[in-house]
Amino acid sequence: MIHSEIDRPGAVQRSAISEDEPFPTDLPGAEQPWLSIMPEFGWAPLNLRELWQYRDLLFTLISRDLKLRYKQTVLGVAWVVIQPLLAAGVFSFVFGTVAKFSSGKIPYLVFSYAGLLGWNLFSGILTRITGSLVANSHLIAKVFFPRLILPLSSVGSVLVDFAVAAAMMGVLMGIYHVQPTPMLALLPVWMAMLMAISLGAGLIAAAMTVSYRDVQYIMPVLTQILLYASPVAYGVSQVPAKYRWVYELNPLTPPLEAMRASLLGTAMPEAGALGISTALGAFLLLVGLYSFKRMERKFADVI
Repeated sequence: MIHSEIDRPGAVQRSAISEDEPFPTDLPGAEQPWLSIMPEFGWAPLNLRELWQYRDLLFTLISRDLKLRYKQTVLGVAWVVIQPLLAAGVFSFVFGTVAKFSSGKIPYLVFSYAGLLGWNLFSGILTRITGSLVANSHLIAKVFFPRLILPLSSVGSVLVDFAVAAAMMGVLMGIYHVQPTPMLALLPVWMAMLMAISLGAGLIAAAMTVSYRDVQYIMPVLTQILLYASPVAYGVSQVPAKYRWVYELNPLTPPLEAMRASLLGTAMPEAGALGISTALGAFLLLVGLYSFKRMERKFADVI
């Protein structure tokens, strides 16, 4: 087993040695190492204290991601608003004008933009987390830090994008005279549900991508399919009743519908469906954390 150490000033320089060969403490100036880093076996618990100690690195990575993403672009952060607006316009024409889907009394542009607001939160976190380890392979191979910092930094940058897009949602509601409802106070709850699902799935995908690069090619295809299998461009009421129970097996359906209901006052999903989605999201998050921590010991060697 290999030991990596951090020595005090004045201590002699040591090379990495095996566990069976103890440190030569009889040398002049030799001291015990401050820190020994070695792979763990079995269940590795989440070390929140360690994450807190590296919070400066987390904030630095979030800032770097935001700066690099829109570097050398003319419109910059405006793309956070332009992209969902263009997608909402296409959905409004295809589903609202051509397919004649109903959005109640809500203008279809606002209706679809509200769905995209929740969807982009989910897909943004999932997509960025999936590639976060491979994109920072140079850091993982050379520097010690909690590897969970990299996926969490992706979540932080997506939340900034969500805040900008949410501000545009408020502008659209003002233009089309859509009054907010008291249920708006529950918006953070639906956000937390979507984040739990995307974070759990993203951690599994990110850990697998280190060993199997195929995952980063499969995920965009699965995400695109899931987009049309979720109530983003249309409501659950448009799904035939006999197929609706299958449609509602999608854990994204209740929180997306609930987010739209909180913003626009549409029908709220049933409490049972929300409860099942919450349980699935919590379970997926735990599985994601366990899988990530279990495979973390191999990242530096494999990546």
